[in-house]
Order: sequence, then structure tokens, then C-alpha cells
Amino acid sequence: MAASAAEARALFAEGVGAVLGGWAALQLAVAQGFGGPQGPEKAAWLRSALLDFFTQNADLEQEEVEDFLAEVMDNEFDTVVEDGSLEQAMECGTPPPPPDGWTLVQRRRRR
Repeated sequence: MAASAAEARALFAEGVGAVLGGWAALQLAVAQGFGGPQGPEKAAWLRSALLDFFTQNADLEQEEVEDFLAEVMDNEFDTVVEDGSLEQAMECGTPPPPPDGWTLVQRRRRR
């Protein structure tokens, strides 16, 4: 049975939240107060802003998403992300479906 559009959006929002919640650069910026006392609110705003960015822009390329996140990190957290995590967090490959059907994010293997 296919998920409804609302269910698909909810799952996508959950995936975006999971990626941002596990993104060390963002979590470190918030924990260290790089975004000022409103850092946690800015991180929550980033989640909704990223969802809006995906909704308002069809056929996004990986670089466009990386540029969006880099700009937000610079403007809102005074942080330049140079550790390669932008590329890892927003990797747009389409791996084969996971065997369990639930995995939302594929981890990149270290070389």
C-alpha cells in the first residue's frame, strides 16, 4: 500500500529532522552558542526552512542544497562548514531500497 501525500511529507520531515539532528557541525554550533542564545530556535527554524526549500524548488541538485545549508550556517551561526559534512549530510544518491524498508539515511562508508 502506498503512503498518502501527507504521510510521505511527514516521513520526509522526519528524515530531514534526523539528518539535521545527527549533523555534528550544526549540533556543535548550537552547543557552543555560535548562533547566540537563540541557537536552538535557529536550528528548529532551519528544519522548517529546509523543508520549505525542498517544497518550493523542484528537481534540486545536491550542490544547491549544500549551498543553502552553507549559507544558513554562515548567516545564522557564523560558521563555515569545511569538514565535508555538508556533502555527507545531503548526499543525493539513490541507493537501493533497504531490506527493512525503513532506513531513511544511508551512512557513507569511510575509506
